[in-house]
Amino acid sequence: MYVIIEGIDTAGKSTQLDILQQKYPEAIFTKEPGGTDIGIKIREMVLNGEAKSKVAEMFLFLADRAEHSYEIVKKHKDEIVISDRGFLSGIAYAKTAPLEIAISLNIMALNGAMPSKIIILELTKEELEYRLSQKQADSIEKRGSAYLLEIQQRMIDAIEMINSMGQVRIDLLRVDARQPIDTIATQIENFLEKS
Repeated sequence: MYVIIEGIDTAGKSTQLDILQQKYPEAIFTKEPGGTDIGIKIREMVLNGEAKSKVAEMFLFLADRAEHSYEIVKKHKDEIVISDRGFLSGIAYAKTAPLEIAISLNIMALNGAMPSKIIILELTKEELEYRLSQKQADSIEKRGSAYLLEIQQRMIDAIEMINSMGQVRIDLLRVDARQPIDTIATQIENFLEKS
């Protein structure tokens, strides 16, 4: 099983991933970008704002995704792989490309290694702005709440479009990230245990 946990910055992915690591100690835990040697370098470049062009940033993410798919997902295809972010983020953050093109490029980068399940932790505008005010912002978070909420909506639109294409069907769980941590963890565990 290949699972991706998605959500905009501050949605609580790290907290839920920590809980999942305790519940599934045998699973392979990874992240995008940064799950491979190349990915670590790409992650640093993007978070430091080194790519001045949004198109260049998109292709950096695609390069990371292709390497991650090859090095992590395909090499562990008979195991549980749980990823902090994945291709859905790649599509959502690639705002310079129309949704259909971003989907096509990301599916190409995955090279057949599609996830079976995706979890999206969702935030309201009010909760997002509160959480952002409580931390030091990186280059992505400095783009503001309107930008991040647009990314969140693009994630939802992308998975709905992919599932409507009929070539592949990915199970989706949308979670209100304002709920207590334990409540969210239970929803995620129930979703993962469901065949």
